[in-house]
Amino acid sequence: MNGLIIQLAYVASAALFIMGLKLLGSAATARKGNTLSAVGMLVAIVAALIDQGIVSYQWIIIGVLVGGLIGAVAARLVQMTSMPEMVALFNGFGGLASLLVGWAALSGDASTFTVITIVLSVLIGGVTFTGSLIAYGKLSETLGSGAIMFRGQQVVNSLIVLGIIGAAVMLSMDPTNTTWLYAVIGLSLLFGIMAVIPIGGADMPVVISLLNSYSGLAACAAGFAINNNILIVAGSLVGASGIILTQIMCKSMNRSLGNVLFSGFGSGVTEATVVEGEIKPISVEDAYYVLEAATNVAIIPGYGMAVAQAQHVVKELCELLEQNGAEVNFGIHPVAGRMPGHMNVLLAEADVPYDQLLEMDEINPRMETVDVAIVIGANDVVNPAAREVESSPIYGMPVINVDTAKTVFVLKRSMASGFAGIENPLFYKENTRMLFGDAKESIGGLIREFS
Repeated sequence: MNGLIIQLAYVASAALFIMGLKLLGSAATARKGNTLSAVGMLVAIVAALIDQGIVSYQWIIIGVLVGGLIGAVAARLVQMTSMPEMVALFNGFGGLASLLVGWAALSGDASTFTVITIVLSVLIGGVTFTGSLIAYGKLSETLGSGAIMFRGQQVVNSLIVLGIIGAAVMLSMDPTNTTWLYAVIGLSLLFGIMAVIPIGGADMPVVISLLNSYSGLAACAAGFAINNNILIVAGSLVGASGIILTQIMCKSMNRSLGNVLFSGFGSGVTEATVVEGEIKPISVEDAYYVLEAATNVAIIPGYGMAVAQAQHVVKELCELLEQNGAEVNFGIHPVAGRMPGHMNVLLAEADVPYDQLLEMDEINPRMETVDVAIVIGANDVVNPAAREVESSPIYGMPVINVDTAKTVFVLKRSMASGFAGIENPLFYKENTRMLFGDAKESIGGLIREFS
């Protein structure tokens, strides 16, 4: 009877995970989806503890209290600009947890199948952990955002993979010899570093999606290792959704999934783009007169908006424009920022209505009818070189066609290139005006003019 209740709890947890994942697909229902998933995880953990027959809970309670305190403090203190780094750490610690579960599951009498699942859990978990730490370093720019390449890199990676395979085979033949397990752990941690360092910082949204998938696959393997059905289900859901998101990110950056899997992109090699024209700065006062006469405005946010923490003043400007009779929409590129959905998170924090957030495919057909397109801190995702310059490293990448709007305001601190390090011909177009300065202060100035 007790076993039946536990299995029913697992089924209920799985249902809550699936419903939560479905609700996470929309900004309007994401918070509810997150809550449902959290409840599902709580039910799964309690059921798993009862299922394992654990009597002494003092260490578990201590772990819950310490972990909950760390998580609550981190969630409260993290800046929105640091959210991508936190997501990277979440992925990494998920991988580390799966590695430790696989490690603990190894015993001398383990079957070959169990040893294989343990190796997969340790391998994928180790790669996810160190790979996520490198992604964290690149996103925070403590390691530098550029790709790190050296001669013979592919040979070194191949030798690491061969070493992992060899150690895994030896461990399967003799599970009592933990030396081979330690070899798999060490090599997997090393491979995680080697897999991510050749990837440039501009491609981190794809990497974060992929590492998220890896963390799920590691959990799934750990579930097989300890024969826990709900861990298998949860890991499969995370792994599958991560792969789907990775594919979406790849499409948005014009990269193949194969390139991502084999670290064949983001080499950091850029080619100079010949740009003709001149920069045309504009003052806040003159920008106000143009906006005051506009009836259709599109706002294109980027990472610069996060840095300036300008999302709240953007919402205030949006309301003033609407009061002035203008239709206002936001054009959201899938890879704007440093993680998938970064701009949606920022604008949701400022309570921007969800129906005003238009995806790239929705905003592009309307762009020719837009009176003023306001680019706030975006660079690579609005770069027309992706359409016009075949020698550009981002040629073929889908971008938001702001250059087709009647007037374009670009809010930037300086003429520095974006995260990809590529010159942007948009800044030199006849219909573009550069509003230099901190985005929050510039938009604040526009708000004062309207007021």
